[in-house]
Formats: sequence, structure tokens, C-alpha cells
Amino acid sequence: MDVSKFLTGAAVAVTLAVAPLAASAADLAEIKERGYMNIATEDNYAPFEIMQGDTPTGFTHDMVAALKEYAPFEIHQDILPWSGLLASVRAGKYDAAITGSIISPERLRVFDFAVPTASAQHYYIKRADDDRINSIADLDGLTVGVQAGSVLLSRLPELEAMLKETGGSMGRVVEYTSYPEIYEDLKNGRLDYTVNSIISAKSLIKERGDEFVIGEPVSGPGFHAYPVPKGNEELLEFVNGFILEMKESGKLAELQEKWFGQAFPDLPAEPITSVEQYEKLISVD
Repeated sequence: MDVSKFLTGAAVAVTLAVAPLAASAADLAEIKERGYMNIATEDNYAPFEIMQGDTPTGFTHDMVAALKEYAPFEIHQDILPWSGLLASVRAGKYDAAITGSIISPERLRVFDFAVPTASAQHYYIKRADDDRINSIADLDGLTVGVQAGSVLLSRLPELEAMLKETGGSMGRVVEYTSYPEIYEDLKNGRLDYTVNSIISAKSLIKERGDEFVIGEPVSGPGFHAYPVPKGNEELLEFVNGFILEMKESGKLAELQEKWFGQAFPDLPAEPITSVEQYEKLISVD
């Protein structure tokens, strides 16, 4: 199956989700003058964001706590559902999103991204008892489930290219609204496999390792990073400074180990602000 047929719709969905209005977020000078920075965080994207009743926890919660210590002004935080979160930042309701967003070419058209905080490389996930699948070559012709409009869907051509190298081809691609639905259909045999970023995949295995297994990478590198409205250079520099200080102190690696089960020492050490730069970083020679 030619996965490119799915990508126009996926790209449009992502673009519409983040670009309905012109940006009017405050620059760093305005933030300093008013005395606070408005940030949006997500409500339910484990292990980045976890709600225990009304109490937030997770990697993002710990990062926001560190940001409050780092910033010379107050940090005002709103916890939002993912749907509409990036659009709210783009519309200027918030100065930045401190969340587990994944960089994509579509998002780079309206946001600059700070230094990445975690890997988002994609892996295939199969049922633990499925002995048919032991490598990428074994995915030939099988049915995959992916979230509609997601970065994961938009990067399926990389898997398609890997399969072609082994003499295989993509099978049917089924789009879903959420990953819980995908995992249930995978468990029940309606799907042969799914793909997800390494952190989400490891979080799944931590909870349901008796049901699912992580396979091989099906993409080049990918990155979780904090988006800032395009062109807000001083604010981007401020967010970068915070993350780089966390890296240099060892605190970032400590939080990565705590929440992700591993540190990511080889992430880019500079902000990602263009599609060209991003495509060089994710390319696999």
C-alpha cells in the first residue's frame, strides 16, 4: 500500500490543529514587564503528564517545578486537553507549551522548538504471543493501526521504505482517534501491529508487558520538544537556556531516568527552527 495517500490528510489535520489564528504571544520583554509567563501543559499523556485525581504528576510536572525555580518571574500554568492545546499557544493565549509534543514539519511552519527533552523515535509494537513477527521484514503485508492526524502516521513512509528494502510492502493502514483503541484492537487480533514513539511504547510495556512487546525502530530519530510561536527569538532563547542548564546540571538526565527509564544524552543541543534542519537531524544514512 502506498502510504503517501494517507499523508495529505494527516498533514492537513496537523496543520489545521496548530494554525487557525495568527500568533500574538508576549515576547520576553513583555513577560518580564508584567511579571509572569503563561504556559499550557497537557492533562493526560503518560509518562509526560499524569493526573492522579486533581493532582498532576509526571515528567512535565517536575520540569515545570524546575522552571519556576529558574525563571526570574512567575510561571502561570493551565492544564489542558491535548486537542486545542497547540492552537491556544499559536493564538497567543499562552506564551509556550511545556508538554510532550513531537516535532514535525507541519508544526515547524508555525512554531520554533526548543532544545529537545527526549527521543521520539518510532518502534513497532506487537502482541507478546505473536511468533510471526520478529523483524521489520516480517511486517510485510500486515495491518497496522496508527492515530489519525499524528506525527506517527506522517512518518510511515520511512517504514514503507524499510519494507521495500527487504522485498516487502506496507499492508493496510487503519487510523484511530486514540491509542487505547489501537491497543485493544491489537490485543484482540484486529490489528497485526502498531507503531509508537519509544517513550510511549515503554510506558505501555511497563503496564502491559504480558500482552505486548516492543520491536525494532521503524523511523529515524524523532524529538519531543517545547514549542514557542514562530519568530519569538528571545523567548525561545530563554526556554533553551532553562533546558541547557538542566542538562549541564544533570537534572534533565535524572528526570529522564525517573520517568522514561533511560536518559537521552545524544539529543540535539540546539533549538530546531526549520524543516530543513529537522530533516537533516532525522535522516538515516
